[in-house]
Amino acid sequence: MQNKNVILMIEDEQPIRRFLKPYLESHEFKVLEAERGEEGLALASSHKPDVILLDLGLPDMDGLDVLKRLRMWTAAPIIILTARGKEKEKVEGLDAGADDYLGKPFDVEELMARVRVALRHVMRLKQGGEESVFETPDFKVDLSARMVTVRGKEVHLTPNEYDLLALMIRYVGKVVTQKQIVKEIWGPNSGEQGASLRLYIHQLRQKIEAKPAYPKYILTEQRVGYRLKYEEPADNPAK
Repeated sequence: MQNKNVILMIEDEQPIRRFLKPYLESHEFKVLEAERGEEGLALASSHKPDVILLDLGLPDMDGLDVLKRLRMWTAAPIIILTARGKEKEKVEGLDAGADDYLGKPFDVEELMARVRVALRHVMRLKQGGEESVFETPDFKVDLSARMVTVRGKEVHLTPNEYDLLALMIRYVGKVVTQKQIVKEIWGPNSGEQGASLRLYIHQLRQKIEAKPAYPKYILTEQRVGYRLKYEEPADNPAK
């Protein structure tokens, strides 16, 4: 029998835990629960979960502190669940090492989609890292050849446009903060490049999206960053 993936919920709201646990178990996950930060840290250390769902508003310590302590020793995907609406806190969580976030209340199917993305990233790393070709129904990127094809026609990208697209492919399905993007594209000492980033996002959409004003792939997470949405190619349906 295949071992079940383990999900650790660090969440102080019992109704949420009571609702999520049977749902996750019905999708073949083993679920661990903690209602306090210290308890969650101890369970993470002893059970080495595959995914961690972390609430930011815990009764004994700030969720960001839990996140920072987890990131000192584990690379397990961490998805923030929070009722806090301030984008600043979402950005802080992502910059501190979280892989994604969902605001409460959230849709459980959306949560499962984020969990699947997180597990897919882990599996890719275990199998040796990035694939050389990234493909969707509308465009294909040959990362080894630095070649981009959109609806069957080769498209020229500037070096910064290509680097931005390659970066988003590396984190496909996950939100990437503006700070993360600027640091990786322009370097840690590049300063403020928000206007430049918005320009390159606009240019990429013009070259890749069928309807740039209504993007299907390069999505904006308001005041947080951007997410590259993945869709299976038409001739390679998801199993």
